[in-house]
Amino acid sequence: MGELIRIREVWKIFGESSHQTIQEGCASKLEQLLLNTANRVAVRDVSLTIKQGEIFVVMGLSGSGKSTLLRMINGLINPTAGSVEIEGQAVQALPPSDLIALRRQKMAMVFQSFALFPQRTALDNAAFGLEVAGMPKGQRQERARQALERVGLGNDLHRRPSQLSGGMQQRVGLARALALDPPILLMDEAFSALDPLIRRDMQDLLLDLQNEQQRTVVFISHDLDEAVRIGDRIALMQDGRLLQCGSAEELLCHPNDPAVRQFFQEVDPSAVISVGAIAEQPAEGLVPDLQDQRKPILHANTLLQEAIPVVAAATEPVPVISEEQDFIGVVTANTLLRSLRTP
Repeated sequence: MGELIRIREVWKIFGESSHQTIQEGCASKLEQLLLNTANRVAVRDVSLTIKQGEIFVVMGLSGSGKSTLLRMINGLINPTAGSVEIEGQAVQALPPSDLIALRRQKMAMVFQSFALFPQRTALDNAAFGLEVAGMPKGQRQERARQALERVGLGNDLHRRPSQLSGGMQQRVGLARALALDPPILLMDEAFSALDPLIRRDMQDLLLDLQNEQQRTVVFISHDLDEAVRIGDRIALMQDGRLLQCGSAEELLCHPNDPAVRQFFQEVDPSAVISVGAIAEQPAEGLVPDLQDQRKPILHANTLLQEAIPVVAAATEPVPVISEEQDFIGVVTANTLLRSLRTP
């Protein structure tokens, strides 16, 4: 997957004189802003890249700067210093007309608050972005209908938000974004207002949609379980700074900051670690017969929780293979038990 979004040494300071974008090389002016106690640092020197086609979760508690970072990606907020680039273009340097075109053609946003028009039907709400873009009514309603059917609301096209549950309203918000068919989907705490069971259903739906058509999804969350479940990679933020960025497995097994270790201390390792990360070379270097269909084989990306019953039922070490069908190593019950201890 190629790089789609790059965030370079981004700062965002709210307060006196901070509305002026500080150009590269003006570190002294940045220091002056920081010395002013009336100013608040929301994002502090963050650099990261987001790959095309991945679900990238920005996670942190309230006040960590994650939502501010999201709004700098679509240009709703300009950085005080640094740059946000999409396909090599600096968002803050775009003229207003190009910025509007970027938002309409390249990205869509799903909000925590649903942001539906109460007087409009589900169909008209889902078609709203296409209406703003100037698409003819018949065409936009057909696109909206298809999107609503995909999120499970094909029988609720003409119901208004007050007639829909919270989960159904969020599905309308997601359908509105999908109708635009954007390559970038920005989701700001999109599921946090939902009940746990409905929230899990929405996570399942997002993963299903991603399997069907890979978009670049930037997903803001304060829930670690959610981040681990849906994120290809996770950027963990605290007090405006980036603590660490990587897969859930990397952050759990190789935390580079005490705060990262503390965040992940309650995570079930079996739901995060894959067998490819713990596979060991077999005793005496003997490679098992991978052609024997009577014996189990595990793929490297299989999570430990899925591998446990397979390994428990096996009478000998279970081989692990890569996506290319190459032999990586074996896992045993003892290997699993060691790996399930808190890192």
